[in-house]
Amino acid sequence: MDVDKIKELIELMKTNDLNELKIKDGETRILLRRGAKGNPQIIQMPHQPLTAPMPAPAAAPAAPAPVADENAGLIEITSPMVGSFYAAPSPNAESFVKVGDHVDTDTVVCIVEAMKVMNEVKSEVKGTIKKILASNGQAVEFGTALYLVEPD
Repeated sequence: MDVDKIKELIELMKTNDLNELKIKDGETRILLRRGAKGNPQIIQMPHQPLTAPMPAPAAAPAAPAPVADENAGLIEITSPMVGSFYAAPSPNAESFVKVGDHVDTDTVVCIVEAMKVMNEVKSEVKGTIKKILASNGQAVEFGTALYLVEPD
């Protein structure tokens, strides 16, 4: 992560009166948090796997066959920022996408409104929308899964 980029993010935090900002860049995770006096603290978080390995179970009685994960192989489209999720460009308009729609990497799938600014969110993946996970007007965090896409 570039130091100048971090300084720029700190200034954006001050300007927009944000208290916390989480950033994930590949294996690097950074948490920027403003203290009581408004001074940002930079905390570099070590990479932690999303799931910890489970210890091997002791001999157990035969269990039913595991159910296949219905979301296996699907890719999440996540919120790039904190804000409010909107599925359509206006209250009376049709949704940008619905289940079954094909999307390309540059297809606008929703809007996340932050600080009265409407930010278009693009698919960034080519495939078919399988699930819509957010509801209209829902508050979302950075990284919140909004859609599940089956890639082409």
